[in-house]
Amino acid sequence: MRDGLIGIEEHWIHEGIDRAQRALPPDRRDDSLLLNDHGDVAQQLADTGGGRLAAMDAQGVDVQVLSLAPPGTQGLDAADAVVLSRDANDQVAATVAASPGRFRAFATLPLADPPAAAVELARAAGLGLVGVMLHGRTGDVLIDDPRYDELWTVAERLGQPVFIHPQIPPRTVRDVSYSGLGDLPDLAMATFAWGWHLEAGTAALRLMARGVLDRHPALQLVLGHWGELLLLWHDRADGLARAAGTERSITEYLRENVWITASGMLDPAMLRHALSVTSPDRLLFSTDHPFQRPSAADIDRFLAEFVDPGDRAAFASGNARRLFGITD
Repeated sequence: MRDGLIGIEEHWIHEGIDRAQRALPPDRRDDSLLLNDHGDVAQQLADTGGGRLAAMDAQGVDVQVLSLAPPGTQGLDAADAVVLSRDANDQVAATVAASPGRFRAFATLPLADPPAAAVELARAAGLGLVGVMLHGRTGDVLIDDPRYDELWTVAERLGQPVFIHPQIPPRTVRDVSYSGLGDLPDLAMATFAWGWHLEAGTAALRLMARGVLDRHPALQLVLGHWGELLLLWHDRADGLARAAGTERSITEYLRENVWITASGMLDPAMLRHALSVTSPDRLLFSTDHPFQRPSAADIDRFLAEFVDPGDRAAFASGNARRLFGITD
């Protein structure tokens, strides 16, 4: 049944960035760091060697596209973010070079310094990194802000896909909408249960409404978790495109500029819905390592949901090879 598997949302951790994040004062520290400490997650994130390869082999995953675990450099001072992003990209490029048949990687960018972020994306592409993973907001600055236009220009020119990853909502929003249930339920609701996905979907929606994809029509975005709710709400969201006067509808942007990955949520109902909105050549496999850990049997059961063998092969690896230029 399998035609090889490429997982495109598979996380790792950079010691310097993790240390800098944890050293921030409490009012600036990202509370989602707690999720990186659950069970053996921290150990799994730090392992980009034998242990990770063994886990991939057990799942039947041939290649992981490595991406820095949240919160990345989001929230760090600009000077620190620039130095640490550069070091993270050098480190992950070395990991790929050591096991080129098993790994590719996304760049980490210092979005706190927009000009430096554009420069670093070009440098990272020169190192062989195959795209970038970022978050929708750095401090109070959203990625649709005009100061990031050079970043989109570089990404489009170099053919670097941009994966918009979820992040925890701003503290003021959390205080109003994600509090009062208890410490752990509050964190869960603000992150993996709900808030993360609204943040990522909103970031993508704002890029569309702000005209970023009109100015950069070849720019390609990637959304996890079956589209961060946008596929479920595309028809209603089309009203925003009409209000904003964009060149295309939200549904058209989703079909022409956005790739959708499963993020380890191997739910046949989500697959069926995705295929009702977009096409099989826009869907990508991923496990969200190490936060989700589907077994080889789980993966095989899900792949069996594809009726067409060509669509199954495209989802498993073919689409990722095409999008990220993976040739071996």
